[in-house]
Amino acid sequence: MGGRYTLKVITDFAAAHWLRDYPGDCSRLHGHNWKVEVEVEAAALDELGMGLDFKTIRQETRRVTEQLDHRCLNELPPFDTVNPTAENIAAYIHGELAQRLDDGRIRVAAVTLWETDRACVRYVEEHRS
Repeated sequence: MGGRYTLKVITDFAAAHWLRDYPGDCSRLHGHNWKVEVEVEAAALDELGMGLDFKTIRQETRRVTEQLDHRCLNELPPFDTVNPTAENIAAYIHGELAQRLDDGRIRVAAVTLWETDRACVRYVEEHRS
């Protein structure tokens, strides 16, 4: 069978931030209960018939978000110099997960970060060879 499999897990974390140079309320310290959706693409299945165990994706996502959870993002690298916008946070989570999970058969396809129930950003990198 030719094709690709997309696996998805959802988790969350809580963190505060403020946006530097933003002309409005978000320039003041405030917090969010962020929801994180991680999509992992598998080009082939393993010997068990799985793309990647959901548990593994969830554990690695939690390892990344635990570093952000209940923290002020502006105090943490890279957000001490990079504005902690939803876009930058989504790209950061994607990059951290790609380092942990990408292996040629598996790749992190997308990270969607929900700032509120009605506002999110989806980060996707161009397909890497």
